Amino acid sequence: MTERTADGDDESLAETFWAVAGRLRRQARESLAPWDVTPSQSRALGVLARHGESRPGTIAEHLRIAPRSATEVIDDLQARGLVERRPDPADRRATLVALTEEGNRVSAAIRAARRAEADRFFGHLDDADRDQLARILRTLLG
Repeated sequence: MTERTADGDDESLAETFWAVAGRLRRQARESLAPWDVTPSQSRALGVLARHGESRPGTIAEHLRIAPRSATEVIDDLQARGLVERRPDPADRRATLVALTEEGNRVSAAIRAARRAEADRFFGHLDDADRDQLARILRTLLG
């Protein structure tokens, strides 16, 4: 990264960003502890809650992970009774993954816990600062 000034403002900004990101990741892992799910499993539950039953490949695309990795996440969730595989009525060779009743319950509880955690994390920012931070982060995502 190119320094903006001789005193390393850009480097300090990057270090601060990574420190904040690390803190968010730690808090996210801690917030998932009551359900004993990994961040990847939580994200998969979120995809299914938002999009409904989906093929494993579609879940992988949403999670931006390899299909094989998505299969492992789905296997783990299925073993815990949070998702089930069903035949795709539109293509009997394909499989759909859907949340079970317990998966819906756990997914909703995780969303509520993460919302509360985000409120605590960003709570000291006023609305204008939150809006500006959201705008900047969306710009960085490009």
